[in-house]
Amino acid sequence: MKSMCSLTAVKGRPREFDLDDALAAALRVFWRNGYEAASMAELTAAMGITKPSLYAAFGNKEALFHKALDLYEREKLAYMTSALDAPTARGVAERLLRGGLAIQTSTCDPKGCLGVISAAACGAEAEAIKAEVVKRRASSEAALIRRFEEAKAAGEFPDGLEAPALARYLFAIMQGLAIQGGSGATCAELDQLVETSLSVWPTK
Repeated sequence: MKSMCSLTAVKGRPREFDLDDALAAALRVFWRNGYEAASMAELTAAMGITKPSLYAAFGNKEALFHKALDLYEREKLAYMTSALDAPTARGVAERLLRGGLAIQTSTCDPKGCLGVISAAACGAEAEAIKAEVVKRRASSEAALIRRFEEAKAAGEFPDGLEAPALARYLFAIMQGLAIQGGSGATCAELDQLVETSLSVWPTK
């Protein structure tokens, strides 16, 4: 359900805006530019609010990014959670790769990965942002490793293949998919990357 926020503007007039729409607009700016390159001027312009209204509704820029990252994971990365329910490790990999492909070939959203863009560009003044992105990525990786440990116990893995290594291999492919998507690769090229990755996938 969408929520409306009524705040006092600089000149004393009440200013109303939709919180969900404003946060979605902020997400697009962060996703396109990364955390550091997203200026307050660009954020407020995209969100359709003043800087005082942004602070009153969302806190500072860092707090806004955390809320945008929550939205990104909840809406754009929901496929990552459902992928773990696939009956086999190969099924998990296919759902993750095709979910990532769908994001990169969408015409509605920016390309690339919000986490990768923001973590890679963070300087010393944004270490807290980088740490948060890394922590969330580690949590996702740990969940994938647990799922692959189950697959290994079920006999899906060939001898010598370990769950942590396979999970990190899959994450590397997905990050590469996002980086190539953000760098201008065509839909056909990204699809070929996914199909090739699945053709050499080492589990049953």
